[in-house]
Amino acid sequence: MNARVLGGGGGGDGETTVVLAHGYGGSSHIWDDVAPALAKTFRVVVFDWSFSGDVVVDDDDDAAAVSEDISCSYFGFADELVAMMDELALTAVVFVGHSMAGMIGCIASVARPELFRRLVLVGASPRYINDDGDGYVGGFERGEVDAMLAAIEADFAAWAPLFAEAVVGPAPSPGAGAVAKFANQLGRMRPAAALRVMRAVLTCDVRAVLRDVAAPCTIVHCARDAVAPLAVARYMQRAMARGVDGAPAPAVVVMDSSGHFPQLTAPMEFVRVMEAILLDH
Repeated sequence: MNARVLGGGGGGDGETTVVLAHGYGGSSHIWDDVAPALAKTFRVVVFDWSFSGDVVVDDDDDAAAVSEDISCSYFGFADELVAMMDELALTAVVFVGHSMAGMIGCIASVARPELFRRLVLVGASPRYINDDGDGYVGGFERGEVDAMLAAIEADFAAWAPLFAEAVVGPAPSPGAGAVAKFANQLGRMRPAAALRVMRAVLTCDVRAVLRDVAAPCTIVHCARDAVAPLAVARYMQRAMARGVDGAPAPAVVVMDSSGHFPQLTAPMEFVRVMEAILLDH
């Protein structure tokens, strides 16, 4: 999983280990604009999920990976995360999960609570499809999801840059290259894996997990997120507040920025938000 450890020595709170987990289409390099600053104060771990384009596999391995349901489910990825943390002998970490990685961290924290001191969920969502039955707003209609999956299957190379532009959002200078950074990482995904993982993400419904999360949690969300609207963050806050007895209701921190990738479009603000969360607990 290409795990790398940054910082952890010198001054600051080097005893706190912060695990930064990227989401769909990304790699450990999605954190390049924020990890060095955080590593001045904390021990930082970055890694690549098995679906990342930065993970080298041969064609046979890729075919096997995308044919296994467990390899493309949030619960399978949670097992992947726990295995990596055990291998690195990590315990009581602050887990920062971006997008799909946020819910993966929630699932892993329920299975192995001793590994997680705190969860920070950045742009996370337990379900992306609206649910007319209970009024849940996830941001997408089922037809939109079906159309996106069809576009990936038809021509992933053509779809990827358009998706990157839509989800990253505008970024003022010097962050004007944010779309290109994500598009480059997304474009390195293996097309079969890209389709399989995106199907798992967009059709997931892991809302029931939220009530079982006992780890203290902070939800960080952009005010204008094209992937997961702010209503999702508010839903998660309510669901987790009604969860495990004694678990405090998570705080929601709203960043005044657009898009789904604040670590790319507003890195300085993102670092300030993370430091405020980490140093306050």
